[in-house]
Amino acid sequence: MRRVNEALREVLSESIGGLKDPRIGFVTVTGVRASPDLRHATVYVSVLGSARKRDATLAGLTSSHGVLQAAVNRELRLKRTPQLAFEYDPTVERGVRLSALIDELAPEEHADD
Repeated sequence: MRRVNEALREVLSESIGGLKDPRIGFVTVTGVRASPDLRHATVYVSVLGSARKRDATLAGLTSSHGVLQAAVNRELRLKRTPQLAFEYDPTVERGVRLSALIDELAPEEHADD
C-alpha cells in the first residue's frame, strides 16, 4: 500500500501542476492514503496563502477530480481507479509556525569572542 500511495502522490503532484483552474493556487501534495480495496483515496494537500485561497483551491481540486482520476488511470495500472477526496494538511503550516516560534524564543547568537 505504501508504494501505491507514493505512486498516487507522484502522479497527482504532476497532474495538479497542469490544471488550468484559476481557483487552484500553489499546492503541494503532502500524502495520499488509499483504502485497501482502492475504491477511495484521500489526498492531503498543503496550500500556500490565506484560508480563503485554501478553500478556493480545495474547491478547484474537488471539481477537477475527474481529470485527476483519468490521469491516475492513464499513468498507473491499478485494479481500480480510486475515487479522490481532497483534504487540507495543516502540518506544513504548523511546522513553519513552530519554526518561527523557536527562532523567536532562541537567544540571539552573538560573535563577542
